[in-house]
This record gives sequence, C-alpha cells and structure tokens, in this order.
Amino acid sequence: MEYEPLKNRLENYVSLFPMLRKVLYAGLDRLLLRQRYIKREIKALFPPEKQFGVYDAGAGFCQYSDFVLANWPDSHAFATDLKTAYLASYACYTDSYYPGRFSYKGADLSIYHPLKKYDLALAIDILEHIEDDLAALKNFYAALKPDAYLLISTPSDRDEAARFTAEHVRPGYGKQELEDKLRLAGFSIQKSIYTYGVFGSLAWKLLMKKPLQMLAKKQGWLLPPYYLFVYPLAEMLMQLDLRVKNSSGTGLLVIAKKIR
Repeated sequence: MEYEPLKNRLENYVSLFPMLRKVLYAGLDRLLLRQRYIKREIKALFPPEKQFGVYDAGAGFCQYSDFVLANWPDSHAFATDLKTAYLASYACYTDSYYPGRFSYKGADLSIYHPLKKYDLALAIDILEHIEDDLAALKNFYAALKPDAYLLISTPSDRDEAARFTAEHVRPGYGKQELEDKLRLAGFSIQKSIYTYGVFGSLAWKLLMKKPLQMLAKKQGWLLPPYYLFVYPLAEMLMQLDLRVKNSSGTGLLVIAKKIR
C-alpha cells in the first residue's frame, strides 16, 4: 500500500487553503490512535508551564510541532524531513500563528543531526523508512541535551500491513530489537509498550484500512455515511486501547532518555 500520493494531495489542499490545516490536524486526531498516544506522552513529560525545544524528525505534516507550539507558549520547534515542501508550507503558516518559534531543514536522518540541542526528539513512524537506523538513533542522541528524551512510535514486527507498505525498508521492529538498538546508541529505556493491540487494531481497520480500500475503488461518496455509522464503535475501541496494557500489538511506543 502506498500512502505518499494521498499525503501529497492533502498537503496540496492545506497549502492552497491554510485554514484547512487545523481541520486536517483535528481529523488526524480523530482517526489516528497513534497521535493520541504521542500527545499523551508529551503531556506527561512536560508540564504546561515548561519551556522546551522539540526536534521533530521526519515531521511530515508537522502536526506534532504544531501541538507543542500551541500548548506550550514559550516552546520552539525544529523540524526535518526529506520533503521540504511540507515543512516550508507549515513554516508559512507559523509566520502568522507562532512567529519566530519554528524552523526547519531538509535532511537525511542517517547522516544529520542539528547543531542545537533539544529537550525532546520525536521519531514518529520514520525509523521503518531508514536503512541505517542505528546511525539515525546515534544522531538523535547527539541532538539532545543531557537527560532529554527521544519518543519513538513505529510499527512492530506483528504488523502485517507494514510488510506491504511500499515506503518501508523493514517490516516493523521486534520490541527487544528496538530496545537493544537504543541502548547501543547510548540511551536508557524509560518506557516501552505495545500500541494498537486487539482494540486499537480493529479501530484502525474500521477507520483507515476500509476507507482507503473504498477510495481505491472510487467509492469515496460512501465515506460520510460509513464514518457516521462506525465511528462511535471505533472511538470506544481506541479509548480501550489507551487504557489497557497490551500484551502485543501492531505498534511500538518507546521513550528513551539520554544518559549524561
């Protein structure tokens, strides 16, 4: 399955109509359980009054940079991605909403780390795209201040869909495998959990897999009634996934700390 063409179309829309960006972000929050996990962990790490810098690696639509900038008024964000058009578009948006608090650079994460040091690095659904992932982890380590955090979300090796995603260079990670690589890079593991367990995986199939299949069959006109019917169940499933301890799952979330 290829997600990039759909993402490119969405980015074209928000570039033409900047006010759609908040609509896009709100929609992603409703549909993607992953975003709820990530935002919950950021809130747990940094109290509202905290000023901190975030390195949003492989930022894509920059929704996590936007979350930080919107909720921590004294924070700042630096984003990288191979697709600099996405970053430039968001930078234009921040000129009006968060002037002087966002910067970006096009970069290959396996060879690049920022000159400045940050309190938090985000690597959300990017490691599975990087051939030399250990080099990328070492670069994240170098980009962090002492006692700062790296927050990772990535498919697990139990995610069958990841095996058929064209942009991936590996079919997800084993939990121990990812933890071992983080330790090799110098990190201490603070939290390591499965996401998208039984409940979350079913919600993903209802909210993402089936609608994408409908779009592929040119049945997009069916999506409004479909979502109206299935969303209450999917929302309940996502809430359950957030609350239970998943013994297995198709996603991994890891928080690692830079050792002094």
